[in-house]
Amino acid sequence: MSGPQCCSNPPIMNRICCSDSAEKYRGLNVYVTGSRNSKIAILLISDVFGYGAPNLRKLAGKVAAPGFCVVVPDFFYGDPFVYDNNQPLAVWLEDHGMDKGFEDAKSVIDALKGKGFSAIGAAGFCWGAKVVTELAKFEFIQAAVLLHPSFIALYDIEGMGSTA
Repeated sequence: MSGPQCCSNPPIMNRICCSDSAEKYRGLNVYVTGSRNSKIAILLISDVFGYGAPNLRKLAGKVAAPGFCVVVPDFFYGDPFVYDNNQPLAVWLEDHGMDKGFEDAKSVIDALKGKGFSAIGAAGFCWGAKVVTELAKFEFIQAAVLLHPSFIALYDIEGMGSTA
């Protein structure tokens, strides 16, 4: 699990670099960048600071640059973690569980398939890594990347074996 230093150094949430996307996938706000004509989509699943973090959106643009479509969903419904000494992360997590993120991610993947994407990969950051492991276990995605995978135990990745 992450240490306290992770949450006590939140991103600066200025909206200058990256405006909110007006797109919705199955009722969920999403930031989309890259080629909508690609057959490959990449789902970026945020850490606890949510889909509006400027560096996450900049990274989405870099990932999209080779011609992919990149989708960053708001799995927290406008309620990302805000660091202060009054609300510990554990309290916020009670209302923002990875199981709900997994269910929402399946819905986003269904929407992507409906838009004609034939291959979908996912990268999860911290909180999002747990969601990606579940997506990979049940073969909803063709590629998985875990970045700073907090909340992950050995049993989480055991089921992610290669079928190749």
